[in-house]
Amino acid sequence: MQDDQRLTSLFQILALLNAHQISYTIEGAMALALQGVPSVENEEEACRILFQWDAFEKISQLFADYPDFCIIDETDGKAITLAYDRWSYYLHCTYGTVIRTDPDRVLTPCQGNEIPVKCFDSYLRELNINSPMRRAVKEYLAQLQQTDASANGEAWNEDAFQAWIHRFGTPQQAAEKIRKNPKAKLGTLAPYFSENEVIGRRILNMLGSHGGKAIALASMGAEVTVVDISSENAAYARQTAAAIEVPLHYVVSDVLNLPEEEKAKSYDCVFMELGILHYFIDLEPLAALIMGMLRTGGTMILQDFHPVSTKLVTTKGKKQVVFGNYFDKKLITRSVAYEKHLDQDRHQQLKHHVYLREWTLGEIVTAFAAAGLRVERLDEAPNMKIADIGLPKLFTLVCTKD
Repeated sequence: MQDDQRLTSLFQILALLNAHQISYTIEGAMALALQGVPSVENEEEACRILFQWDAFEKISQLFADYPDFCIIDETDGKAITLAYDRWSYYLHCTYGTVIRTDPDRVLTPCQGNEIPVKCFDSYLRELNINSPMRRAVKEYLAQLQQTDASANGEAWNEDAFQAWIHRFGTPQQAAEKIRKNPKAKLGTLAPYFSENEVIGRRILNMLGSHGGKAIALASMGAEVTVVDISSENAAYARQTAAAIEVPLHYVVSDVLNLPEEEKAKSYDCVFMELGILHYFIDLEPLAALIMGMLRTGGTMILQDFHPVSTKLVTTKGKKQVVFGNYFDKKLITRSVAYEKHLDQDRHQQLKHHVYLREWTLGEIVTAFAAAGLRVERLDEAPNMKIADIGLPKLFTLVCTKD
């Protein structure tokens, strides 16, 4: 935040709430500023704090002697206005609302403290598309996505080629396996690609990594383009395609910053699979891009790890254990996905980590439907391990463009 004095004032108010164990969430422009969004507030705008509804009497007693103290009856709750130092505060509660379990409440670090604030998603969901506050969030997320894309690109250009050799063999060895049975290479995606329908179709594989499935589709008769941020992935894929003697157009680019000539192309099918959505901290631009690159009647196929398995439940021994918060919306930091395929010595030398956002199934489906795509089917596949019986492992979302 630019105004340290205002921040000091806020911290003093929050210290009082913390001392009396009152749950609260910072809202509005102040919440965005605390999360790094350039200020969209003015000096006269009151700082909004949502507090636990059953703490109203305690709040009233705590702040009764503050300047401009006033109680306001609202339709579904109560509010208190007051002044502290030279700034205004608007503290309010909604009857029956439990603050600590609000899925839109996240903790953001600020000067050694973790402050509970309303997350970005709540602004994108609730505010009008022309709202200055909503626009500020979108611009900030776009800048953050660009920064993350750069970090992801550096990470995926660090030994990815060698990692694929460890996993699949040389490109020539990988090509021979695909040549023998291309449909088998599609794995759990195979049911969504009929061999007769693949021939002659223009297919775009976004975030296609080492290109294994794209090359399999090309060998089945499709015209395939891969987009991925890693030149090392591209090198492995191109050598594999050359070894199997099939054409493959590989574009090294962040998918959200595709060259205009690539964006102008249209495809019969766009597909993405396994461990890709978490690279996007805002799904709206991705959904819009896919909508624009699909021809009328075209199909989007998205297969990824089920959020229940990535966000909520794991297995320890023979027991299933709830380990996380399914509705958690914060960015997380992880090592690059391919590092497990490297030698131990090289594994320890890796310098790069990536920033991820794990989405709920509802958020994923809504993002693509909101872009104008028609949801045709949503399949959920179980985990095949005995210890994980009853848990979903994958989901596949199929959408079409009218």
